[in-house]
Amino acid sequence: MKRLTILALVLAVFVQGALFAGGGRQQSSDEKAAYHIGVVTGTVSQSEDDLRGAEELIRRYGRVSEGGIIQHITYPDNFMDQQETVITQISTLADDPLMKAVIVNQSIPGTTEAFKRIRARRPDILLFSAEAHEDPLVISQAADLIVQNDFLSRGYTIVWAAKQLGADTFVHVSFPRHMSYESASRRWAVFQAAAEDMGMKVAFETAPDPTSDIGMAGAQQYILEAVPQWVERYGKNAAYYCTNDGETEPLIRQLMAYGGIFVEPDLPSPLMGYPGALGIDLSAEAGNFPAILKKVEEAVIAKGGSGRFGTWAYSLGYTFSAGLGELAKRIIEGKAQKDSSTDLFAALGEFTPDAKWNGATYVDANTGVRIRNHFLVYMDTYIFGKGYLPTTTQKIPEKYYDLKAQR
Repeated sequence: MKRLTILALVLAVFVQGALFAGGGRQQSSDEKAAYHIGVVTGTVSQSEDDLRGAEELIRRYGRVSEGGIIQHITYPDNFMDQQETVITQISTLADDPLMKAVIVNQSIPGTTEAFKRIRARRPDILLFSAEAHEDPLVISQAADLIVQNDFLSRGYTIVWAAKQLGADTFVHVSFPRHMSYESASRRWAVFQAAAEDMGMKVAFETAPDPTSDIGMAGAQQYILEAVPQWVERYGKNAAYYCTNDGETEPLIRQLMAYGGIFVEPDLPSPLMGYPGALGIDLSAEAGNFPAILKKVEEAVIAKGGSGRFGTWAYSLGYTFSAGLGELAKRIIEGKAQKDSSTDLFAALGEFTPDAKWNGATYVDANTGVRIRNHFLVYMDTYIFGKGYLPTTTQKIPEKYYDLKAQR
């Protein structure tokens, strides 16, 4: 397929109080907001970065209960067993007559149905989806905008980065629910093809689903016990990729202890897995990603992980929650367009100073249909103790974008 590449070098600074871009400031409780923006995220245990991005919006623009514009809610951890609850939570946001936008990050199963119910009642509300778990062709019919990490390009760049770090084997860790997703299954197909082309072995390890009866604690315990066996099986030059955020922390912890390579998390961030795995307190650095990256890097190097562990310099989940909220605000105020990639990257850039992004609109492999309201984005990988790898400038062979899902 022909790639429509969008490359943006976005410069932004964090400004305090009333000086925020767009005139953002917290309103006092006796002021009435002209409109409201709903933000739906997971909890701290499932997707902390997503939640922290919503909190940044509240810090900038205030919560609805205090006269501000942001209404933040969280969906249950066991969302797969509470589909109707999820749908009701999201769609009920439309009961607020001032609601003008609803953002769901991550867009777990049930989001499409919730969006349909909102659209039927309130066609004036903007509907934004981040990290959709549902079929792209389905949710694109309900959402105004879908933004997702570029799972296709990263299927190549993560393997390429692993090769640069000396990996001889690529180990993919996931479970059936995730592999039923179009994004995860197509990325797995790219992982395999890229690894083969680069002369690397590839393996698949099945982990427990945290939304099952075993829960997150049980899934994490499984990873803790399995990693030493995996290292013995695949050697210390194997690179690992895990599709679940909650299982990332124990994976990093054990790879640090037993040996292995970890290029970047599924939803990349210096906050994803590393603080817990390394036992570091980042409360003093909250919201300051350059400072967070520096402190995490120092801890990784101290543990002997220099040149073998990486991430993105800024949190994807945090940026999606905060950036899409910012974009919605600008659209509502007539300062941006929902179908503009330039406006999208500018809004994301509010929270990623000096970040280099790349991406494209999504093309369905089975139909060849380009989904104009579905953007895939990614940034350069940062390797602790080594610095940036130029992943966004790699020329990715077109053949990888045509690979179909492998479940």
